[in-house]
Order: sequence, then structure tokens, then C-alpha cells
Amino acid sequence: MEEQEKDDFDYANFEKEAIEKLKNGKELGGKDGVLGPMLKRLLEAAMEGEMDAHLDKEVAPNRRNGKMGKKVKTGFGTMHVNTPRDRNSSFEPQILPKRQTTLGASLDHKVISLYGIGMSYSDICAHLDELYGVTTSPATLSTITDRVIDEVKAWQGRPLESVYPFIWLDAIHYKVKENGGIRSKAVYCILAINREGIKELLGMYVGENEGARYWLRVISDLQNRGIKDIIIASVDNLKGLSNAIKSVFPDTEVQLCIVHQIRSSLKYVPFKNRKNVVRDLRQVYTAPSKDQAEVALVHLEEHWGKLHPAMVKSWLNNWEELSNYFKYPDAIRRRIYTTNPIESFHSQLRKVTKTKRVFPSDMALMKLLYLVQNNVAKKWNTQVLGWNQTYSQLMIIFENRLNQP
Repeated sequence: MEEQEKDDFDYANFEKEAIEKLKNGKELGGKDGVLGPMLKRLLEAAMEGEMDAHLDKEVAPNRRNGKMGKKVKTGFGTMHVNTPRDRNSSFEPQILPKRQTTLGASLDHKVISLYGIGMSYSDICAHLDELYGVTTSPATLSTITDRVIDEVKAWQGRPLESVYPFIWLDAIHYKVKENGGIRSKAVYCILAINREGIKELLGMYVGENEGARYWLRVISDLQNRGIKDIIIASVDNLKGLSNAIKSVFPDTEVQLCIVHQIRSSLKYVPFKNRKNVVRDLRQVYTAPSKDQAEVALVHLEEHWGKLHPAMVKSWLNNWEELSNYFKYPDAIRRRIYTTNPIESFHSQLRKVTKTKRVFPSDMALMKLLYLVQNNVAKKWNTQVLGWNQTYSQLMIIFENRLNQP
């Protein structure tokens, strides 16, 4: 066997050079950093060691056959690495496989992470070039982020628990290119608290503008993924949504969002009267019991029925589902009287997506929203505040339903 072609790495000299560069203001990392040359040598030394082990195991005659250079993208910039070759072409390095041009896919993870916090492809290109000396294109970055598509689909179809005490349903809207035009799309979101008191986003579905018909498809999908029962669902006053829920989960109690009701009813009230109307409305929705709330509602009708009939009619027509929360103790009331929990989630989506005026496709939209919810969900791995008291009250009222396997 011919003499091995190896480069001896003088670590002592490298250490002196590194210290000198650091004194002169050089950074450890980055494309011009001190550690880049060391990484190159370590990679090459590791592959030389792999070649030694490979040749020792070979049965047929084999030996080294020079080296082949290739460009590798790393966290310390793009570098030229010499890979050893053998005569039989049977050597496959493990630390840096033949067709791999990114070390450990670390840059791919960086790209996906940066995209997930809302950076545009052009901004990511500039960031990678400045910090790591990696020149790439938006098309390449799109291909990298496409790697989460299978993950998105698996997440969308994952099995769910059999029972959820609370869910909140609402939609958020985006512009998406479709068939040569730009259309407004609704993203239907379902947030829940499970029996352990942990928040969980059950799903996000891209569909047409928000409507009860599509909500029915969404709710049916939740059932198909394993949900047998939902105790209480909090929703806004979208026409037909309550019926859509009950058609799939007939025992679910639907609570209309009080905050949405107040906002929508005040649209019928001129500014000069709003302060007094809000005062009288507060007597309705903050009453300690449903009976007292209905006394306040009668007063509201007597006082404002002639001046603002549409406002009063809205409360009267929706009263049964607006007043459901009066059945429960305060700990449960606070959870269900508003859809604020899911609106808070939507505000976190908007923080990241606010610079994206139009998405090229439904899947491009879903990729980003999925990555954002992944980041948000990291904060949901602990029990919500006060859950033990809330759940103990739920168990008294709904024990049989909550104990379903």
C-alpha cells in the first residue's frame, strides 16, 4: 500500500495564530472567524481517519487514490474541503457524505428558524452572506423551507385526544395568489385546553372566506381525528357556526363571545350615546346571575329599544348563547365568556406575517403559520394558571363526559 497522503496539523502554531487574530479583533465565528480554518482541518483529519478504518476492513485489494475538493457550507462560511478517495471508489465518508454540501444541515435549520420568525427570503440571503459567507438564492431557500411540508401534513392529520373541556374557534385572513389572481383566504384556527390544563392548537385550515359551511368541514375533521366530545366551545357570532358545532358534537355547549357582541352592538349606537349604552350593557354581562342579567336586559330594552332597536334586538336574539356562562362558577366563566385566547394567538401570527402582503400559495402560507405556531406552542408546555380549581368544578358538573377514554 502506498504511503498515506495526510496533512499534519500544527495545533501549537494554530493556537498562536488564533490568539493573535483574537487580539487583533477577529471574531471566533462568522465567515472570517478564527475557528473556520480549524474546522476545515478537523473535517479533513476526521475523513482521513475514516479512510484508515475503511481500508483496514476492505477484503479486496484497495488503497488511497488522492483527494477530491468540494465546497461545503458551514456556520463559519463556505470552505474548500479535501476528501480522500480510494482506488475502488468504495469509500463513503460519514461525517461529510459525498453529495452533502452543507455541514450537518445546520444552515438549513438556521434558514427554517429565520423564516419562522418572519424574515423574508431576500433578508435571509443577505443575513447568510454577511455572517457566514454563504451565497444563495430565494429559490434555494424556498426549497429548504419546503422540507417542513411533510411535517406540516403530519401535524394537520395527527390524532387528537377524545375529550377537550374548552375550545375556541376563530379565523384569520390572508391574501394568497391563486389562478393568476389574488384571493382573500381564511385560516380556520381551533385552540383548546386539554384535560391536563395545557393549551393546544388543534388545527389550522386554509379555506375560502369564513363561513359556517367550511367550519362544518373543520369540525368534522376534528371528529375524524379522534375527538368524541367537547364540553364548551367559545365562538364569535358567525351565522350558522353554532349549528355546525352541534351537528357534529350535539352535547357541546356554545358560548358566544361577549366582547364581540359588545363591539358589534355598538356599531348601531351613535358616539354621543355610547358611554351611557356601555354603562347599561355592563349591568347585563357583569350580573352575578342569569336572572339578574335578564332584569338588566329588560331595563336595556325599555331605555334604548326605541332609539337603538337593532342593538337591543341583537342581544335579545342571541341571549340564550350569550348567557350560557351564567350557569357556571367564576373560574369557568372567565375561561369561556370571550374568544380572547385565540385572538391573542392570532396577534402573534400577525406579528410575524405583517410584512407578507401576499403569499404565493396556500402551502406557502401554511408553512409559515406552522413554524410560527411551533414557536408559540413552546410557551404552552405548562398548565394554565388556576387550572386545578377550574377542572375540579368541571368534574363536578361533567364527570361522566370528562372521564371518557
